[in-house]
Amino acid sequence: MSSPEEPALALASQRTLIWRRFKRNKLAVVSLWIVALIYFTAAFCEFLAPQTQDTYAADRAYAPPQILKVSLTSSPHLFVNGYNGTPNPETLLRDYTVDTSRRYAVRLFPRGDHYKLWGLVPSDRHLIGPSQHGAPFHLLGTDSQGRDNLSRIIYGARISMSVGLIGVAAALVLGLLLGGISGYFGGLTDGIVQRVIEFFMSIPTLPLWLGLAAAVPPGWSPLKTYFAITLILSLIGWTGLARVIRSRFLQIRNEDFVLAAELDGARWHRVVGRHMLPAFTSHIIASLTLAVPGMILGETALSFLGLGLQAPVVSWGVLLGDAQSIRVLTAAPWLLAAGAAVVVAVMALNFVGDGLRDAADPYES
Repeated sequence: MSSPEEPALALASQRTLIWRRFKRNKLAVVSLWIVALIYFTAAFCEFLAPQTQDTYAADRAYAPPQILKVSLTSSPHLFVNGYNGTPNPETLLRDYTVDTSRRYAVRLFPRGDHYKLWGLVPSDRHLIGPSQHGAPFHLLGTDSQGRDNLSRIIYGARISMSVGLIGVAAALVLGLLLGGISGYFGGLTDGIVQRVIEFFMSIPTLPLWLGLAAAVPPGWSPLKTYFAITLILSLIGWTGLARVIRSRFLQIRNEDFVLAAELDGARWHRVVGRHMLPAFTSHIIASLTLAVPGMILGETALSFLGLGLQAPVVSWGVLLGDAQSIRVLTAAPWLLAAGAAVVVAVMALNFVGDGLRDAADPYES
């Protein structure tokens, strides 16, 4: 006997069926919220960061993370204790001790460093920070120049996460164009395109990345370098997507609805764009979601090796590049927090991609 939900499922749209099946995967749903939070942080990084990415205090170089505490006095509030830093002649660094006699009140929406949200809206309000502008507030410590590590990680999310999206978008264009042509026309055209794809796939990825990244002129502006790195990543990442699209085209190009559109006189680009692509849009979305982590890791690896984005651009790879020295890691292990951000983002995107891939065909049990 059929359940009452079966008629409703039979009338539901494909998008509704995919979403219902996706929600059954609790890990994928939680990961989706994490990914949304990361992109929200990237979009509003100027407001969410306690300081701007370039604000520094030379007397707080490699300062350790402060602990956020709660004062339970007549007027409860958050606060952090101050530092006492003394130079160490052996390590040539500062040794820090907590000064419990100094308290700096912390509150929401304080006035702080001036910035322009998205480069357009001027403001000096931050989500959280010390009540006294300029007071030490470093929940994840500082770097070699006394810049707040948490703020720089938040700023780095915008670059690292957007590289993944833009790189995947460029790879999607190449994948749809070449994979679609290969799968739709077949024959000699398919053979030529597949040989080109196999050529790109046969080249070792890391040496190809290094070679292309090294070809970027060192005198280019950060904006030009950013788009160059994105283009490099997309030139390598389109081959797998093109294979997926080609295989789907080969599966459905002889279906009745495709033959009906061709017999009706529709041109090939209309048959592809209006009839074939919508039939497996969910599979494309799942493939794209799984491709974004690879782009992020590619940017991180290139920047870590010094061949990708360079300062003053702030990305997670650039931040990790500052933590390559064993001496730095022993004195300031909190600089590896950018690596934790990469791990969380990549794992969350992979779980979301797995969930979308499993939900792409909602009619299967």
